[in-house]
Amino acid sequence: MPHPFLSPRTIHSSGALLGRIAVPGDKSISHRALMLSALAVGESRIEGLLEGEDVLATAAAMRAMGATIERGDDGIWTVHGVGVGGLMQPDTALEMGNSGTSTRLLMGLVASHNITATFTGDASLSARPMARVIDPLAQMGAAITASPGGRLPLMVRGMNPAIPITYTLPVASAQVKSAVLLAGLNTPGITRVIEPVATRDHSERMLAGFGADLTVEETSEGRVISLVGEADLKPQHIVVPGDPSSAAFLVVAATIVPGSDMVVANVGLNPTRAGIFTALRMMGADITELDPRSVGGEPVADLRVRHAKLKAIEVPPDLAPSMIDEYPILFVAAACAEGRTVARGAHELRVKESDRIAVMAAALSVIGVRTEEFEDGLAIHGSNGARLPGGGTIASKLDHRIAMSLSVAALVADAAVTIDDVSPIATSYPMFFASLDALRGTNDVAAA
Repeated sequence: MPHPFLSPRTIHSSGALLGRIAVPGDKSISHRALMLSALAVGESRIEGLLEGEDVLATAAAMRAMGATIERGDDGIWTVHGVGVGGLMQPDTALEMGNSGTSTRLLMGLVASHNITATFTGDASLSARPMARVIDPLAQMGAAITASPGGRLPLMVRGMNPAIPITYTLPVASAQVKSAVLLAGLNTPGITRVIEPVATRDHSERMLAGFGADLTVEETSEGRVISLVGEADLKPQHIVVPGDPSSAAFLVVAATIVPGSDMVVANVGLNPTRAGIFTALRMMGADITELDPRSVGGEPVADLRVRHAKLKAIEVPPDLAPSMIDEYPILFVAAACAEGRTVARGAHELRVKESDRIAVMAAALSVIGVRTEEFEDGLAIHGSNGARLPGGGTIASKLDHRIAMSLSVAALVADAAVTIDDVSPIATSYPMFFASLDALRGTNDVAAA
């Protein structure tokens, strides 16, 4: 949702982070759980749904297109779906707030239904290009009218029946892949997506769980995902694991704050999402997986994290797809490491909620960290474990991950750091500061 008023916050340095805590439900899985439940006939139940603004935007959109979605007093969400092909014409524009995932995936759903939907968003989302989704959906027959530059506001007029396509992703993007597959649900025939570089596979896992006829094949061209259209989805009981992107902020905080020893419970460790933990371990982070298990087809574990001295690395570019959202907090870890960390191969950061390369370079400079900016990443000169100078005011640029990353950096700064606007954090981790405060002040369990 738009945030018309700035909400500044000043963060002071911290003593050891101790205790056990849970993070909110995985955002990617929460979006998909609502959408697919809304396309199944019958009642689905969702436990652990992330109740951030982005996911609530998805829930509102699915309600506007005919699904019945309710939250129980016990925190469990029930969804009565309309069935594939049953989406209804929304009466008003679908307000996406800051959620690029909601926008791109819902565009895919609308593209193969005989309805028209207008998508609007806040200033940050309206600056993000949608052409990479528009192109394949137009090939399937959807008529899409966008603002200049392929941006929001835009209108999607669905085609029914749509045309099945075989689409090779020009850039690694789970959102584009998912949009095409979701359009394929109501498209007769076989829709195929070829991804030369594997991206997060939550859509494939969940589509199969709901009963879609979907196959994944490894070929010389890459992963080929094939979906048989006019699917009949079955309602499910979904338990959403903790979001690894949200967990990453706490994991880095415990790693860089001396004396810390904490457990982040129930973290989803899907290998297409866990690159940040791989990179941190390469730097010397002390992260131990406790009670590894499978929840709803997703690997999950509790993560014990202790303070550790970090060393600079060259981040392997092939990790980028599995940690693209975590680069800002990785940059903070690098700022505290020994030596010069180089993180490249992440062009996608230029078109996130903000230009995360430029914004993080500027923010780190404010608190006394020297960086070198490349078109596809940063080099960060670390403090060798010494405290950061801190001070100054950071511009979050309507980006929740920038605001949280610099809040973590402030925990090891000599002078307090002010974030000019922390309101965007509500899009993904509404209780972020409550979580930090709990770890700073108690050994008790704190619910996210």
